[in-house]
Amino acid sequence: MKITLHVWRQKDRNAQGKLVRYECPNVSEHMSFLEMLDVLNEDLTTKGEDPVAFEHDCREGICGSCGIVINGVAHGPMPGTTVCQLHMRHFKDGDELYLEPWRAKAFPVMKDLIVDRGAFDRIIAAGGYISVPAGSAPDGNAIPVPKEDSDRSMDAAQCIGCGACVAACPNASASLFTSAKISHLGLLPQGQPERYERALNMVQQMTIEEFGACGNIGECEAVCPKRISIENIARMHRDYMNGAFSARPNAEAGSAG
Repeated sequence: MKITLHVWRQKDRNAQGKLVRYECPNVSEHMSFLEMLDVLNEDLTTKGEDPVAFEHDCREGICGSCGIVINGVAHGPMPGTTVCQLHMRHFKDGDELYLEPWRAKAFPVMKDLIVDRGAFDRIIAAGGYISVPAGSAPDGNAIPVPKEDSDRSMDAAQCIGCGACVAACPNASASLFTSAKISHLGLLPQGQPERYERALNMVQQMTIEEFGACGNIGECEAVCPKRISIENIARMHRDYMNGAFSARPNAEAGSAG
């Protein structure tokens, strides 16, 4: 089938970008979306043109590397699906597709469809860890975990950090990503010592990175390839408030001394 692409081309983060039209006349319905882009890049390379830069790694929907806005929808039209797992059979002969990078101040475009998602790494570094005693591994049954807490934690832990939630949010908020990272540790007994401090530090880092505030619209949940629930955002806000109130008496005591 024939597909017409309008691809965002941008040489580097300081250059002006624009949409460039490409005709793809021999697209197989059995191709994945990224395989279709591979074929396009082979043609461009053969012509001596610069191939389209896009990010990918595992191509199995688990690494979070890939990320493209397709016709205004992060990861494209199929719910619960990353771009690398999206196949061309979901499109029709003659379709025109507009491909753009994630749009957010905190995600500067590096080249074409690739953005710098280092802000996510800095949010995790601000508190996405737990304290563990040194020594041999503890017995797996030493700390019982209620099944409900375990299930909620594992649901949040599915977040792959792709950034689709940011790209879909009108405010470019990273609340779904941050709340998922906070929840998957804070719901477990091992994550309790730093629970509220973790939320305080990670939310503050999210603000430093200039992500927008959550408007409770729900677009983030709608496009998330792992279907992370916005219930995690409510939990994040509760833990943040607890962290803020816990920190206030300490700050007041320090100033009084």
